[in-house]
Amino acid sequence: MARLAAPVGAGRMEAPDAVGRSGAVGCGDEVTIQLRVAGGRIREARFLAFGCGAATAAASAACARLTGAPLGTALCLSAADLDRDLGGLGPQRRHGPELVEDAVARALEAWYSPRLGGTGLPLDRRRVAVAMSGGVDSAVAAMLLADAGWDVVGVTMRLWHDPASPAAQRSCCSPDTVRAARATARALGIPHLTIDAAEPFRRGVVEGFAAGYRAGLTPNPCVTCNGDVRFRVLSQAAALLGARWLATGHYARVANCPGGEPSVARALDRDKDQSYMLARLDPRILRRLIFPLGERRKDEVRALARAAGLPAADAVESQEVCFVGQGGYAAFLERAFGMRARPGEVVDREGRVLGRHAGYWRYTVGQRRGLRIASDGPLYVLATDAAANRVVVGPREALATRWLRLGDVILREPIGEEPLEVRIRYRGRALRGRARPARGGLDVALDDPAEAAAAGQTAALYRDGRLVAAGTIMGSGAFRAPDEEDVHGP
Repeated sequence: MARLAAPVGAGRMEAPDAVGRSGAVGCGDEVTIQLRVAGGRIREARFLAFGCGAATAAASAACARLTGAPLGTALCLSAADLDRDLGGLGPQRRHGPELVEDAVARALEAWYSPRLGGTGLPLDRRRVAVAMSGGVDSAVAAMLLADAGWDVVGVTMRLWHDPASPAAQRSCCSPDTVRAARATARALGIPHLTIDAAEPFRRGVVEGFAAGYRAGLTPNPCVTCNGDVRFRVLSQAAALLGARWLATGHYARVANCPGGEPSVARALDRDKDQSYMLARLDPRILRRLIFPLGERRKDEVRALARAAGLPAADAVESQEVCFVGQGGYAAFLERAFGMRARPGEVVDREGRVLGRHAGYWRYTVGQRRGLRIASDGPLYVLATDAAANRVVVGPREALATRWLRLGDVILREPIGEEPLEVRIRYRGRALRGRARPARGGLDVALDDPAEAAAAGQTAALYRDGRLVAAGTIMGSGAFRAPDEEDVHGP
């Protein structure tokens, strides 16, 4: 084989601009790709390979293709391309090109990621950056846009996950799903870029999640991620790639408010509607955002993926809290943030001690299981008191809330006095209510009682299916016209 006799680009590069490594020497095969980049092109590509000849030959073929190529072309390099260059290695040796494809992708990730926030290519009004998580929804979103004639580039974020929990590796934007997203992009024939967003995700989402539970709150990391991290990183990656538009596989729509400003609106498929999770999106993002699945149903999306033979057609849904992994959130907090067992009292609403617990953060408002308290009827967690390390319990009817106080409010349009639809959780039922400004936030009076409203959760307010406001629950009460003593907060 010529690539083995006289490999192109073999050897170490002095001071490379980007390096990507895949495999491991201990496992038998490892490939390192080194790049020198200038003026939007790869000026030089070199490799180091250990193990089988297929990996060496594929790395040589990759360096021959990459040297002198525009970065955009490099983002399209696939294992199939390398296999064809080598005359077809067959299934037994296909791991060599696959290893090299991954190393090249990691080198490009190392080049682009530190440049987030900078400028790249001139923005092209026909180019759209699609966030791809490896699942079926983002795959079909990218396919629909490509079929409609858009210049599509896939972007996948490598997020922080709990290193002590293998299950987190299978979550949204984990190493496994990064590879799945790249496989979908290759099947669609579109460029694909992975961005290392682990550190901004850890700072902006994971640490806030832990701090919330430490303070006795019930945070919503998915709302925080979309509002503060994921779409910001996607926008920054799009700027580097010259994409004027952004798109995701969320089931939601963009609708204009009466004043002309964009807002999130509910999807056609009410069972899959994800507008609640997008409640804190920046309006500047919304002006550039496309939701290709907003008018489609989930079963239709699956059918489209299967008909197209997409690798993600039968991908399972990602777990809700993607970074937690095995054992649930309490085990994660104790493992990753040192929230060790801390015995305390379980009390009723009058303060009578009914039992003991091992840590208030192990309990959420509305929880019934795990209390281990003998009583005449079922007991539910009504509140957690972080300062006193106390868990308050009571009957189910005590969970009913008629009033919410919201802080950290985002207003899309004037609230007015008209009835609103209120949601306090992603899968929660719609509640009728009205809102009014109060103490730097909003007071929401509910016609339908909310059950298990917890401080720290997001409340989303809709009018005619359009999001008009969102805020964080700071307190709640059992009556429509609250006094301070009616407010239940952390």
